[in-house]
Amino acid sequence: MQELNDNSLEHISNAKRRKINTDDSRHKAALILARGGSKGIPLKNIKMLAGVPLIGWVIRAALDSGVFDSVWVSTDHDEIARVARAWGAQVHRRSPEVSKDSSSSLDTIREFSRLNPGVDVICNIQATSPCLHPHHLKEAVECITKEGCDSVFSVVRRHHFRWQEVKNEGCQCTEPLNLNPACRLRRQDWEGELCENGSFYFATKELVKNGLLQGGKMKYFEMKPEYSVDIDVDIDWPVAEQRVLRFGYFGKDKPEVVKLLLCNLSGCLTDGQIYISANGEEMVSINTRDQAGIDMLKKEQVKVIMIEKDPIAKALADKLSQRMSCLILQDVDDKLEKVQELMEEEGLEWKEVAYLGNDEPDVKCLELAGLSAVPVDAQRSRSTMPNTSAAMQRVTEPCESLPNTSYC
Repeated sequence: MQELNDNSLEHISNAKRRKINTDDSRHKAALILARGGSKGIPLKNIKMLAGVPLIGWVIRAALDSGVFDSVWVSTDHDEIARVARAWGAQVHRRSPEVSKDSSSSLDTIREFSRLNPGVDVICNIQATSPCLHPHHLKEAVECITKEGCDSVFSVVRRHHFRWQEVKNEGCQCTEPLNLNPACRLRRQDWEGELCENGSFYFATKELVKNGLLQGGKMKYFEMKPEYSVDIDVDIDWPVAEQRVLRFGYFGKDKPEVVKLLLCNLSGCLTDGQIYISANGEEMVSINTRDQAGIDMLKKEQVKVIMIEKDPIAKALADKLSQRMSCLILQDVDDKLEKVQELMEEEGLEWKEVAYLGNDEPDVKCLELAGLSAVPVDAQRSRSTMPNTSAAMQRVTEPCESLPNTSYC
């Protein structure tokens, strides 16, 4: 188990985290629980959601909030630990005793607190809340630092009429719990009810030590419904993906406008395979949805260029260029040099460039581009692929999330 001490606390700050100035000197830690044995969706905590591992969304929000002295992921799984570190979090390797199906979140939080006595305030952030933004955490922590609260938790306003459950068949009837059936209020005439949305729970170490996440001087932090997303079963995933593309937090460095998209041809636009017919003709496969994404970008005045290191048959290049209605640059040995040349011609900076790549020659461009993405298989199989590049199933995914597009 990794423990915090005076020396290690000094090394926790990094380039991604910028601590805000407050009079509260207590050590505040974000703790994201990500057990490997999730039942509803296997390994859902690192499953790709809109091109980012699920825990990546909340790790990024926590780091960029600037309110935490340390950001941790608590897990019992090697791959989750690897992804957590890649996204900038530290890892609390939880014990088998708190990794059981019957273990509660509080059991794990108490273990973390016991092993890290230097932490004074713990914020338990739910891994399945991908629409969490830094400003939510910034505003909520002020209840602790400025108002003297012992615990703060997130809620959302719901307008649901609730009824008493009837568990046994027979003559027993149900009863309304929060309405008068003779006077049903319209939504606009009813303030609704505050319900926990589970996004985060701030608590002092004294509360945690006593087996509580909520207690003492308590306050809630209300989040808007569009940010209150939870993922439990498979059917929740596509809904969450569409929500996060529209309301998710994509990072501080996301450019306001992208003017140039460069895409590696083999392995990004195509699936990396060459098909050979009985007549010896070479063929490749493209996804028509990618063509729609590229067409969308062009309507938004984004210039799209395909770039390829390996020489391809001129006839094939001409067909792809005509099909995708964009320029294809072939036999490019030094992609970085070529991209810089294109940027100079267009008068662009790196923050205005999006780059989609999948191979070693793409790495430098991926690191420098304002937005970057790699195919899922490339990110998993190549250790040199930048961890900050989003993982994509198809070219359309990063196209949909570019800041100057309205596609959703």
